[in-house]
Amino acid sequence: MISNNAIQLLSFLGVCLLTTGCVTLGGGSNAATANTGTTQVSAPAELLEALGGGLVGRSQGDQMTRADRLLALQNEYRALEYTAPGEAVLWQGKSLNGRIIPSQPYRVGSQDCRQYEHTIVDRATESTVRGTACRNENGSWTLLS
Repeated sequence: MISNNAIQLLSFLGVCLLTTGCVTLGGGSNAATANTGTTQVSAPAELLEALGGGLVGRSQGDQMTRADRLLALQNEYRALEYTAPGEAVLWQGKSLNGRIIPSQPYRVGSQDCRQYEHTIVDRATESTVRGTACRNENGSWTLLS
């Protein structure tokens, strides 16, 4: 026999799976938050640090505001961690916007890895960078290339 608490928990989890608003990775004072329009994603700073600035940091990091760079990095994490292959994660910053598209995950040894591309749009100019990241045991992603 299933208890009322178990039924309530299963109902809650089912609702979370059906809605996008339940995507939250942490909190606290060291958490960075990105508002992506329809979903708010929050990842602790240590998970973002492992990405080392991400693809966006390698290609345009010095040309971006700190807020746009953080928003782009949050959304790279969101794309790697939660997004279906081929689905675009869009973000809109103060001066730039972007689109991240992850590929199908695959395994290398004991790690899950994904290739992805990040396109930055600055007014009418687009630049796209591609790379690969692998997921660490603590939930962070490390950019390989």
